[in-house]
Amino acid sequence: MMDGFNRHYRLFRTESARAKHRFETADWHGQQRAQRERIEFYDLRVKEATARLEKEFRAGEQPMDVWQQIKLHYIGQLVDHHQPELAETFFNSVTTKILHRTHFHNDFIFVRPAVSTEYIENDEIAATPTYRSYYPSHDTLRETIVRMIDNFQLHLPFDNLERDAGFVLQAMSARLA
Repeated sequence: MMDGFNRHYRLFRTESARAKHRFETADWHGQQRAQRERIEFYDLRVKEATARLEKEFRAGEQPMDVWQQIKLHYIGQLVDHHQPELAETFFNSVTTKILHRTHFHNDFIFVRPAVSTEYIENDEIAATPTYRSYYPSHDTLRETIVRMIDNFQLHLPFDNLERDAGFVLQAMSARLA
């Protein structure tokens, strides 16, 4: 199951990396097409993982105590993973497909994160995760917006990033009012 998630994560990151180029070259139609395809990526990877587990292990025929062990083993694989919450969601999706929701039991899905993401390093440029966690309580919301934009490492310069972050903040405030 983790192999299936890692395949999804790798393909998703590859396609997401292309989004930066499409943004910088104003390829808006390509960006919309790619977004639709990225949404389909997840369902395809879940189907692939489900089919593989059924074929190799007859997963749907396994007793519930085996499923409990599968979950515990999976938790062990999450410890050093850079995307544990996404991997948990993938586990839930595959598990509910295999168990056809009729054998659905909360002991076999992740309801709360098993591994904290709070201490996962998320400012390392080399690692460039699919998503980052931002905690505005550490900085002002404007500083957080600037950091979010900076983390994209866009090759196009901003005329005034601080001002533009202020515009984003104003739009958010108006929308939430």
